[in-house]
Amino acid sequence: MAYEVDPRVDEYIDALAPWQQEICREVRDLVHSVDPEVVETVKRRGQPYFVLQGNVCALLAAKTHVNVFLYDGAIVPDPDGIITGGHDNKTARTVAVRRGEAVPAAPLAEMFRRIIADNRAGGWRKLKQA
Repeated sequence: MAYEVDPRVDEYIDALAPWQQEICREVRDLVHSVDPEVVETVKRRGQPYFVLQGNVCALLAAKTHVNVFLYDGAIVPDPDGIITGGHDNKTARTVAVRRGEAVPAAPLAEMFRRIIADNRAGGWRKLKQA
Protein backbone atom coordinates (compact mmCIF):
# COMPACT_ATOMS: atom_id res chain seq x y z
CA MET A 1 0.00 0.00 0.00
CA ALA A 2 1.34 3.41 -0.96
CA TYR A 3 0.89 6.43 1.30
CA GLU A 4 2.76 9.60 2.10
CA VAL A 5 5.29 9.00 4.85
CA ASP A 6 6.80 11.42 7.31
CA PRO A 7 10.57 10.75 7.38
CA ARG A 8 10.56 11.45 11.13
CA VAL A 9 8.26 8.48 11.64
CA ASP A 10 10.69 6.37 9.59
CA GLU A 11 13.54 7.57 11.83
CA TYR A 12 11.59 6.63 14.96
CA ILE A 13 10.78 3.15 13.67
CA ASP A 14 14.25 2.50 12.21
CA ALA A 15 15.85 3.13 15.61
CA LEU A 16 13.84 0.35 17.29
CA ALA A 17 14.59 -3.33 17.78
CA PRO A 18 13.55 -5.46 14.77
CA TRP A 19 10.50 -6.95 16.54
CA GLN A 20 9.32 -3.44 17.50
CA GLN A 21 9.86 -2.21 13.95
CA GLU A 22 7.66 -5.01 12.65
CA ILE A 23 4.81 -4.11 15.01
CA CYS A 24 5.08 -0.38 14.28
CA ARG A 25 5.14 -0.90 10.53
CA GLU A 26 2.12 -3.18 10.68
CA VAL A 27 0.12 -0.67 12.73
CA ARG A 28 1.26 2.14 10.42
CA ASP A 29 0.11 0.22 7.33
CA LEU A 30 -3.14 -0.70 9.07
CA VAL A 31 -4.15 2.85 10.01
CA HIS A 32 -3.35 4.09 6.50
CA SER A 33 -5.33 1.21 4.96
CA VAL A 34 -8.41 2.17 6.97
CA ASP A 35 -8.49 5.65 5.45
CA PRO A 36 -6.11 7.01 2.79
CA GLU A 37 -6.55 10.53 4.17
CA VAL A 38 -4.77 9.67 7.44
CA VAL A 39 -1.65 11.81 7.85
CA GLU A 40 1.36 10.86 9.91
CA THR A 41 3.36 13.31 11.94
CA VAL A 42 5.54 13.51 15.03
CA LYS A 43 4.43 15.15 18.27
CA ARG A 44 5.69 15.45 21.79
CA ARG A 45 9.25 14.10 22.02
CA GLY A 46 9.36 12.43 18.63
CA GLN A 47 6.39 10.10 19.02
CA PRO A 48 4.63 9.04 15.78
CA TYR A 49 1.01 10.18 15.52
CA PHE A 50 -1.59 9.39 12.91
CA VAL A 51 -4.21 12.09 12.47
CA LEU A 52 -7.35 12.86 10.51
CA GLN A 53 -9.40 15.80 11.76
CA GLY A 54 -7.91 14.97 15.17
CA ASN A 55 -5.67 12.32 16.65
CA VAL A 56 -6.43 8.74 15.66
CA CYS A 57 -3.55 6.90 17.29
CA ALA A 58 0.07 7.17 18.36
CA LEU A 59 2.92 4.69 18.79
CA LEU A 60 5.31 4.36 21.70
CA ALA A 61 7.83 1.55 21.93
CA ALA A 62 8.60 0.29 25.43
CA LYS A 63 11.12 -2.29 26.60
CA THR A 64 8.74 -5.26 26.42
CA HIS A 65 5.98 -4.05 24.10
CA VAL A 66 4.72 -1.39 21.71
CA ASN A 67 1.84 0.79 22.88
CA VAL A 68 -0.78 1.87 20.38
CA PHE A 69 -2.58 4.83 21.94
CA LEU A 70 -6.16 5.18 20.72
CA TYR A 71 -7.56 8.69 20.90
CA ASP A 72 -11.20 7.88 21.32
CA GLY A 73 -12.28 9.48 24.57
CA ALA A 74 -13.17 6.01 25.82
CA ILE A 75 -16.27 5.90 23.60
CA VAL A 76 -15.09 3.34 21.05
CA PRO A 77 -16.41 -0.14 21.86
CA ASP A 78 -13.93 -2.94 22.56
CA PRO A 79 -15.92 -6.14 21.99
CA ASP A 80 -12.73 -8.17 21.44
CA GLY A 81 -11.12 -6.99 24.69
CA ILE A 82 -7.90 -5.74 23.10
CA ILE A 83 -7.62 -2.61 25.27
CA THR A 84 -4.84 -3.20 27.81
CA GLY A 85 -4.62 0.16 29.56
CA GLY A 86 -6.15 3.56 30.12
CA HIS A 87 -9.61 2.28 30.98
CA ASP A 88 -10.18 5.31 33.20
CA ASN A 89 -8.60 7.77 30.78
CA LYS A 90 -11.05 10.18 29.14
CA THR A 91 -8.96 10.83 26.03
CA ALA A 92 -6.85 7.77 25.21
CA ARG A 93 -6.76 4.06 25.77
CA THR A 94 -3.93 1.68 24.99
CA VAL A 95 -3.41 -1.55 23.13
CA ALA A 96 -0.06 -3.10 24.09
CA VAL A 97 1.46 -5.54 21.60
CA ARG A 98 4.23 -7.63 23.14
CA ARG A 99 7.16 -9.28 21.45
CA GLY A 100 5.96 -12.43 19.69
CA GLU A 101 2.29 -11.38 19.72
CA ALA A 102 0.31 -10.68 16.60
CA VAL A 103 -1.12 -7.21 16.09
CA PRO A 104 -4.90 -7.58 16.58
CA ALA A 105 -5.46 -6.20 13.09
CA ALA A 106 -9.18 -6.70 12.53
CA PRO A 107 -10.41 -5.26 15.86
CA LEU A 108 -7.80 -2.49 15.76
CA ALA A 109 -8.84 -1.53 12.21
CA GLU A 110 -12.47 -1.35 13.34
CA MET A 111 -11.47 0.94 16.21
CA PHE A 112 -9.51 3.16 13.81
CA ARG A 113 -12.60 3.37 11.55
CA ARG A 114 -14.76 4.40 14.46
CA ILE A 115 -12.27 6.98 15.75
CA ILE A 116 -11.95 8.50 12.27
CA ALA A 117 -15.75 8.61 11.90
CA ASP A 118 -16.02 10.25 15.33
CA ASN A 119 -13.34 12.80 14.38
CA ARG A 120 -15.23 13.64 11.20
CA ALA A 121 -18.41 14.06 13.25
CA GLY A 122 -16.76 16.71 15.41
CA GLY A 123 -14.62 14.70 17.79
CA TRP A 124 -15.21 12.70 20.93
CA ARG A 125 -15.82 15.75 23.12
CA LYS A 126 -18.73 16.87 20.93
CA LEU A 127 -20.09 13.34 20.69
CA LYS A 128 -19.91 12.77 24.44
CA GLN A 129 -21.95 15.93 25.04
CA ALA A 130 -24.67 14.80 22.63
